[in-house]
Amino acid sequence: MTAPPRVAIQGERGAFSHAAALEVAPDDPEIVACRTFEELFDAITDGSADLGVVPVENTLAGSVQRNLDLLVQHTLYAVAETRVHIGLCLIGTPGRTLAEVRSAASHPVALQQCHGFFRKHPEVASIVAYDTAGSVKDLLEGRADFDAAIGSALAAELYGGEVLLAGIEDDPLNYTRFLAVAREPGNPPQHGAKTSLTFTVRHRPGSLYAALHRFAAAGVDLTRLESRPIPGRPWEYRFYADIRGVTLSEQMACVEALRAVTEDVRVLGSYTEAEVTPE
Repeated sequence: MTAPPRVAIQGERGAFSHAAALEVAPDDPEIVACRTFEELFDAITDGSADLGVVPVENTLAGSVQRNLDLLVQHTLYAVAETRVHIGLCLIGTPGRTLAEVRSAASHPVALQQCHGFFRKHPEVASIVAYDTAGSVKDLLEGRADFDAAIGSALAAELYGGEVLLAGIEDDPLNYTRFLAVAREPGNPPQHGAKTSLTFTVRHRPGSLYAALHRFAAAGVDLTRLESRPIPGRPWEYRFYADIRGVTLSEQMACVEALRAVTEDVRVLGSYTEAEVTPE
């Protein structure tokens, strides 16, 4: 029998990364829980895990920039993507009521997505924790100095918590996009693929325009573009881009054309695009 894949996630079982792992590796994966994203990338690099599932952007909070930087720092590849609906619940110990809650802990990105809840309940202080499911686990195992945790209904079920209030995210169309990362590149299809890449441009007028023109000329859809500082090179920036549309071969031809007008280009990975339309 083939052993189930070992999938590294940041956080504990019951985190939204756990749900993403079940999407990209549905055949009963072995979850490798990592406390930090740095530990997660190290686990893939040293072979402790076969895959890692990392969030890269959220429809409310925006980019998870640290994971973009870590992907560049390691010689790893994006091999799949999925989008997970983030339904956030206020979770307490059995018997506790919402009126008794004076503090709620969660991952900072989850807290960012619940501004409306904290405005409506100013008596509840937000507490930063390393993980959504981890805060639920700590609460239910009696290791917390807060009254409630914000996490998934799955985490409440796994650890025996009670959902005091469901759907506390600011917008019901709250989705996080995850990338699955591996040591070897994937095998994407010719049609329906997306490619993630990075590039830098020279400091001269029109250099970024020249790069963007290559995307337009190739007829690819530039679905994401953002810049990040390059460590050790003050005031220089690396651009992250996602492209889709046309065939995979045409996407790669676009990448080659891009090399002529940029300082460097690196393909982070090509993979089957996840469903675009929210559920």
